[in-house]
Amino acid sequence: QVQLVESGGGLVQAGGSLRLSCAGSGGTFSSYHMGWFRQAPGKEREFVGAIRWGNSWTQYADSVKGRFTISRDNTKNTVYLQMNILKPEDTAGYYCAAKPRGSLDSIEYDYWGQGTQVTVSS
Repeated sequence: QVQLVESGGGLVQAGGSLRLSCAGSGGTFSSYHMGWFRQAPGKEREFVGAIRWGNSWTQYADSVKGRFTISRDNTKNTVYLQMNILKPEDTAGYYCAAKPRGSLDSIEYDYWGQGTQVTVSS
């Protein structure tokens, strides 16, 4: 059973940056694709980006491409989401997720964290 814990959320002004972390335990972290999703009040959970196990290939939603960067440190069982040039529309709960196979941008991940709130003020 894989457990995921996100951290690093908070309140930031538009144009600012935040780095979220997702620490994993209970599984072979390096063998999982790791995804980031977000959900704003009243909206469906949406794909933000993900990183593949093995070659660490990344994929991003168009809305964050060029502003957000995902990386992973398998020695620390941690995946990161570096968020730059934040906009008010980035305000949401951010969730990390893990799965051993499948499409990176599909919401069908096997394990989920509890989420961390990001609020961007204008």
